[in-house]
Amino acid sequence: MANLVNLENVSKSFGVRPLLDGVSLGVGEGDRIGVVGLNGGGKTTLLEVLAGLAEPDEGRVSQNRGLRMAVVTQRTELPEGSTVRNAVIDPLGFDAEHEWAADARVRSILDGLGITAFGLDSPVGTMSGGERRRVALAAALVQDLDLVVLDEPTNHLDVEGVRWLAEHLLARRTALVVVTHDRWFLDTVCSRTWEVVGGRVEQYEGGYADWIFARAERARLADAIEEKRRNLARKELAWLRRGAPARTSKPRYRIDAAEALISDVPPPRDSVELLAFAKRRLGRTVLELEDATLTVPDRVLVRDLTWRIGPGDRIGIVGVNGSGKTTLLKALAGERELEGGKRVQGQTVKLAHLSQELHDLDGSMRVLEAVEEVARRVVLGKQEMSASQLAERFGFSSQKQWTPVGDLSGGERRRLQLCRLLMAEPNVLLLDEPTNDLDIDTLQQLEDLLDSWAGTLVVISHDRYLVERVCDKVVALFGDGGLTDLPGGIDEYLRRRDKQKETAAVPSAKPASAPSSAADQRAARKELARLERRLEALQKKEAQLHAALAEAATDPERLLALDAELKAVLAEAEDVESQWLAAAESAES
Repeated sequence: MANLVNLENVSKSFGVRPLLDGVSLGVGEGDRIGVVGLNGGGKTTLLEVLAGLAEPDEGRVSQNRGLRMAVVTQRTELPEGSTVRNAVIDPLGFDAEHEWAADARVRSILDGLGITAFGLDSPVGTMSGGERRRVALAAALVQDLDLVVLDEPTNHLDVEGVRWLAEHLLARRTALVVVTHDRWFLDTVCSRTWEVVGGRVEQYEGGYADWIFARAERARLADAIEEKRRNLARKELAWLRRGAPARTSKPRYRIDAAEALISDVPPPRDSVELLAFAKRRLGRTVLELEDATLTVPDRVLVRDLTWRIGPGDRIGIVGVNGSGKTTLLKALAGERELEGGKRVQGQTVKLAHLSQELHDLDGSMRVLEAVEEVARRVVLGKQEMSASQLAERFGFSSQKQWTPVGDLSGGERRRLQLCRLLMAEPNVLLLDEPTNDLDIDTLQQLEDLLDSWAGTLVVISHDRYLVERVCDKVVALFGDGGLTDLPGGIDEYLRRRDKQKETAAVPSAKPASAPSSAADQRAARKELARLERRLEALQKKEAQLHAALAEAATDPERLLALDAELKAVLAEAEDVESQWLAAAESAES
């Protein structure tokens, strides 16, 4: 069977740095390949060369004649001035305006990625970056393809969206090459793994777990090479074998060697010892919400919620995008006022909150200076480290530590933000999407630190692998005004969400013999007009805020205020669009 795409002795450099050096590989029909490696190591470059978006400096890239391929990278741009309909539906060539709705596959993709909620006539130019990425992903997936190439497709999806995308890709026969740091997605979808390292591409059979097994065995055979990396892989391997035996069904190396490799590795964390230590540091009271009520425009997030978080608790919060997870975490941190009830914080609590916003630092400071500004040494669990050692754990090599903060990428700034938080030696950590912009090696380092961290931890993340590993408990916001405990973890959350959708679908189904009354239709049309006016006002407000953001580029405080206002406007617009869709359905029935 011939490959769909072949790379023969391909090299590609930026400046004097070789990202690909004499790489030869191929993508066959039906291959599902996950691409992993350090940030900046050449993963995106490999995808762009493979897809024909970038020319190699040396070597040859060949594609099958007539190859049907779609590419969605972080640089993918939608046509200027287009709507969702223009970008997703029109290229399919349906004759009638609503003919696409009869295509179950197209409707499934639009619903699965949350595109239906936007409204097909919504202009993509006014959407957030995450929303545009979802539209671009939908535009690729609705096509009949031989090969789809995706760069970080899960970044702007919640847990449900990630599961839907995995199931959709598994159900298709389309070949896939995907860069992602979502390890559950890699393990679920991919049958092969490419690791981009040092200009080479190492190839492995299987998904993430199989890659970890193979990499750990390779390190064992190399013995003294990369001692630090080997030890980390051994700990990860032990967790995979003990805590989640179903993660890999067919390890492709000698079982006796694997057992010898992990025979003396302790569990990732001693929960009893850590809990006892946490109680000594924190006492009985940590964080509590009593009869708390939190609202956003037109919606109650939680009502009369009493939630007590104790010493050593490790809690993951899940919920659909917009369910209020970030708002709830800000309330826990004391950064968001409650509309009712009260917040209680223990006297010994030293709290650190990693938000999704990047806090400005002096751009002229060096990375190491920014870390040492907090502290020169830190004790995390039983480990004592210097500022330089912790920075290296987060991917800042000794050379990179002398880079000015102003020259860092967004992902590097986020790593620096997390490093500074840990240097303060908090005993309560509130983390909002900590995996954003982190490569797999850095994720492993973060999890390794959290394994031995004796304190209270609350995490929001769509990375179910991270939640399953570092948290002992999962709670969910289902939009009913409460906070639901999930003994079955994320699997239980997904089962409940499926049931919730099925229940919601039943009353909305109307028999053909019972059409809406004329009065109901008039009321729906009136509501539709009101919502359209509100949407138009929100879109104008959004445009004004974008202009104001551009003018305030040198004013950090003004930027933060404008950014918060913009997020509130976007959240309200999304809610109004959902109401508009419901009103439009009533008006047409």
